[in-house]
Amino acid sequence: MNKFKIFSIVLLTSVSVSNAQDLNQAVKAIDAEQYESAKSMLKSIIQTKPEDGKATFLLGNIYLTQNIKDSANIYFQKGLLASDNGNFNYIGLGQVNLESGTIAEAQANFDLATNKMRRRDIEEYIYIGRAYMNVEKPDYKKALLVLNKAKLINPMDAQVQLALGDAYYGDNNQNEAYAAYRNAFQADNTLIRAKMQLGVLLKGAKSYDEALKAFNEVIALNPGYGPVYRELAETYYKWGRNKPSKSEEYMKTAMGYYEKYMSLTDYSLNSRMRHADFLILIKNYPALEVEANEMAKLDKVNPRIYRYLGYSAYENGNVDLALKSLESFTSNSSNKIIAKDYLYLGLAKIKKGTSADGLTIDPAAFSLGMTDIKKSIEMEPLAVEDLNEIGVKLFTQKLYKEASAIFELGTTNTESKNYLDDNVYFGLSIYYGNIQKDVVPNLVDLQKADTAFGNVLAASPSYFDAYIYRARINRLLNNDEMMVKYYVEYVAKVTEKGPEELAKPAIITKFIECYNNIAASYANTDKVKAVEYFNKTLALDPTNDYATKSLKVLK
Repeated sequence: MNKFKIFSIVLLTSVSVSNAQDLNQAVKAIDAEQYESAKSMLKSIIQTKPEDGKATFLLGNIYLTQNIKDSANIYFQKGLLASDNGNFNYIGLGQVNLESGTIAEAQANFDLATNKMRRRDIEEYIYIGRAYMNVEKPDYKKALLVLNKAKLINPMDAQVQLALGDAYYGDNNQNEAYAAYRNAFQADNTLIRAKMQLGVLLKGAKSYDEALKAFNEVIALNPGYGPVYRELAETYYKWGRNKPSKSEEYMKTAMGYYEKYMSLTDYSLNSRMRHADFLILIKNYPALEVEANEMAKLDKVNPRIYRYLGYSAYENGNVDLALKSLESFTSNSSNKIIAKDYLYLGLAKIKKGTSADGLTIDPAAFSLGMTDIKKSIEMEPLAVEDLNEIGVKLFTQKLYKEASAIFELGTTNTESKNYLDDNVYFGLSIYYGNIQKDVVPNLVDLQKADTAFGNVLAASPSYFDAYIYRARINRLLNNDEMMVKYYVEYVAKVTEKGPEELAKPAIITKFIECYNNIAASYANTDKVKAVEYFNKTLALDPTNDYATKSLKVLK
């Protein structure tokens, strides 16, 4: 899930009561992630009270949350001219600086925001701390330094504790995060987000049952609080990923909760984009296509819509629209391109070059697609995890050369969840590709396959078939010594499992393969051993033709 940027406000006593009430309503809408409603409220306040710099700051912050930086800058600059609380807008400008990597300028703006703070003021510190957390590359330790200044002034302020909880959570300090969220809710039991974050901690720890209980407690307090339904959706999504037997059921439940979240927030373009991102996570591509077309109605020129159109078109079988959409999106350097964009573009190019029966792929199209896929992996190494399913499909279609190229990418990343599986399929793809009719064995590729099965045995010593394939590969490499070594190791490992395992027909067949090949390797150098192993074959299969004829020749 995309990180949701959160900000809060502590109203100052110097603000008029009516204005404070208006701002308070806007803040509640912000916290409930009803951003369009909040924007409308804040624009109304700015129009009637242009001297209120806090309203422009909050409005600018919403635009930053929605990644609309130009509008954010306009309001921050306007807010600097306000007679009341204009200094807060320097914090907004500071966050823009952090996002662009101009750290010195950010610090200068933060200094301007705080240089006239009164002794008991803490609100500026809270927002600066959040500025460090809400950028694309958060600096949680810097946030903690700033937030602890506020804590020294008012240790049990609810907003301070909530912000500290977020900072500790981002910094992977779960114990301190829990204590801060608990303190925040104890200090202000109307601060529902603090209560919700206790459930978020449980979700992060994969205590899904306990997380659901925590979120349901939030719903009991406020059933109209939208963000809790988003957290429920993500919890069921993650639970489904970790429990395959329940995956389909939990993904449907997740989708229901996300729809509930949308109904309680808004259906703006930005909300729809968050919805689209979630649909990608749960792989609901028909729904993604519907959402992408709804977004296109709202804003025909927003480039990010092409991402969603491209993904859904590819998954729903419209390769031409996928190519058109993704090429349009990735060709513009001003767009914020992610690894998955190149991944889908590469897959679309390969799909375009695949025959209608799926049995052949144009080499040029495959090469072009692989170029984009490799770009994806350069941007995000774990993008290889999305390739396993593609590789398996190519393998089942007996497109072994193409399958091995896909699986090889997965064998280079030991952190991938498919690392073991990719090594197995990489080795298998090369092996089967080299035993096809009229194919001259590629010795370099076969050596790679042998290494892949070595990786498998290192990671999973109980995968005994790896010994069989290493033996077969070394037979193709004409390396009898290593072939015999791996066949002998296979027999020894399986024998250790006992008589029940040895009685299985599939095991007997593999033992016969082992004995016959070992015997054949000894036929010209050690006839005694050759006879010994052929006799082992006949003990399992008295009518084995190869062993019978070979023994006659040896005698």
